[in-house]
Order: sequence, then C-alpha cells, then structure tokens
Amino acid sequence: MSTIKNHVQLIGNVGQEPTITNLESGKKVARLSLATNEYYKNAKGEKVQSTDWHTVVAWGKTAEIIEKYAGKGKEIGVVGKLKTRSYTTDDGNTRYVTEVEANEILLLGSKNGNTSAE
Repeated sequence: MSTIKNHVQLIGNVGQEPTITNLESGKKVARLSLATNEYYKNAKGEKVQSTDWHTVVAWGKTAEIIEKYAGKGKEIGVVGKLKTRSYTTDDGNTRYVTEVEANEILLLGSKNGNTSAE
C-alpha cells in the first residue's frame, strides 16, 4: 500500500523539446513540459478543452529514453511521484516548485510520430 501514497500517472503531449543535462557524475537528467487535456461541455453545451501543464524530471535510463524518443508533440505516458523543492531568487524571495519525478515512460502514438487527436 505504501507505493500508492505518492503516485502519479499522466498521459499527455510533450510541449517543447526536452532539456537534457549531463552531470559531472556521468548521470543524465531530462526536463520537459507535459500538456494534459480535459474536455467538458459548458453551460451552452459547447465542447471546451482545458489544458494543464506539468513539469516532468527524469534521471538515468529514463532520461536517455526521453532524449531519444520523446520530442515536441509526442504523446507519452508518465509514471512517477510528486516532488516539491524550493530555491531563493536573487532578490531574496523563496520560490517553491512541484514537479513530477518520472521513473517510467511509455511512448504512445503511432511509430511514424503521428498521434491521434481524440
């Protein structure tokens, strides 16, 4: 039961080309934005799309998979956990960031890179 206490599953589209960083330790880290869409009908009965953006961070082998296969617009599935960190800006303000730390990536869509709209 402890494995579902902090468990995130998302399916969405990569918003821009992932940023890959090679650390001095030889480890690789990938950072990307993931758009997830929800659809609903408003009071007039019109279909409305709502998009949420998530920051995803991946390390090691998962980062390598992202680097090779998860370009802008690609539909992917992400399994991981939420991580919150803080940092101090140059003017002394503390900022908090919540990210999805991915430990598994699922490549979706067709082999030629096209994904279905719905």
